[in-house]
Amino acid sequence: MRRATFRPNDHLTRRPVGALPDEALSRPVIMDLNKTNAAPEKAAPISVPFRTVLLSMVLLWSTYFVLITARSYILDLDMQTEMAIRRAIVTVAGIGMTIVLWALLRLVDRQALWIKIGAATLFAIPVAVTIGQFNHFAFQDIQAELEEKFVEEQGFRFDSDGNVLFDLPAGVTVKVPNPDGSDTRVLSESLIVAPAAMREDTWKTVLEIALGRYFLLLAWASTYFALLAGVQARTAERREQQFRSAAKAAELRSLRYQVNPHFLFNTLNSLSALVMTGKADRAEMMIQTISRFYRHSLADEPTSDVTLKDEFDLQQLYLDIEAVRFPERLSCDFDLPDDLEKARVPGMILQPLVENSVKYAVSAVARPVTITVRAREEFDRLVISVSDDGPGVPEGAPHGFGIGLANVRDRLEARFGSDVAFTSTPIPGGYKTEMRIPLSRPLNP
Repeated sequence: MRRATFRPNDHLTRRPVGALPDEALSRPVIMDLNKTNAAPEKAAPISVPFRTVLLSMVLLWSTYFVLITARSYILDLDMQTEMAIRRAIVTVAGIGMTIVLWALLRLVDRQALWIKIGAATLFAIPVAVTIGQFNHFAFQDIQAELEEKFVEEQGFRFDSDGNVLFDLPAGVTVKVPNPDGSDTRVLSESLIVAPAAMREDTWKTVLEIALGRYFLLLAWASTYFALLAGVQARTAERREQQFRSAAKAAELRSLRYQVNPHFLFNTLNSLSALVMTGKADRAEMMIQTISRFYRHSLADEPTSDVTLKDEFDLQQLYLDIEAVRFPERLSCDFDLPDDLEKARVPGMILQPLVENSVKYAVSAVARPVTITVRAREEFDRLVISVSDDGPGVPEGAPHGFGIGLANVRDRLEARFGSDVAFTSTPIPGGYKTEMRIPLSRPLNP
């Protein structure tokens, strides 16, 4: 257990416990102004990761491949292997064309939903037609081969124009409609079963295929917009959390900065009094101790926590300064168990409490007063108290949460939320302020 008790006369001849070593006094204090003054970075565009986009495309087209292949086997179509190979090629081409559609849809990622829907409806048309053409060309040779096989099996034949003909038996007549609607019996050797495909027939086939692929692409576009909405929602949530953290840090920084001017004004007034009364030696010692105090207090970032040992050391430095003013009246008692030295607390959280004890206890009476700063652990919580054996609440002085106490309370609530307890009240034989906060130790002590 670390326990230190000293009277003001002791520090005139030796360095008080907690003071910084001499070599630390020459070490420059570097403050990173960029952390607080840097302009906010421009928000990066919100988009779905390409890996996720590609995975959605592969899943969609793989499902298409499996279903069409299963349908082909159920219908027991011919040339299953050849068709499966070409179907796989069409699937890969479909993935590639869907990537093109995704690149077009990215242009409207930040637009309103109705614009996204309109863009998907429009952009999917040329993509679907391209896939339909590729599908037609991929299966064109198989289609021709299957037609030839069918014609051969049925006893039909092709003529030079590509028409499918059926040869009629000798003496058979067929009725051929005349332009006026009447039928004429004519002799014919063959009958056209299926006329040769025309160019417009090819486009009809392509458009029929494209229509099916069009709705497939719209289904994927809907999936993409859902993924994009999810990413945007998560990004907005992260940004909201960042804004909350920034606001909380700003609040902590503002509350922390309130402590420094208040303390500085008091110490400068004390220093002025020493100079005016001709106590140059004490004034010089006070200046040196103030220098140590500010080097110590400014070494940490205002919103960060410090170890409880550092916080106790800082308050010892402050009481060294006040001891110059009250060499016969101020004594201090610090009680810090060894196992709590590395506990984390907000920096300078004890400063207003100790300062209040000096102001309302030490300076208010002519007798010696002891200020006690104590820490202990109770049920996984850190309990820190600052007490004195002064007059309690001096007659005529307001009792309540003034600027200093309110500052401590607000900082604790900003740092730990509602999970704190803070009391400040007169006790028999003096005054005591106590805080109970979550006990936080470093993971790697």
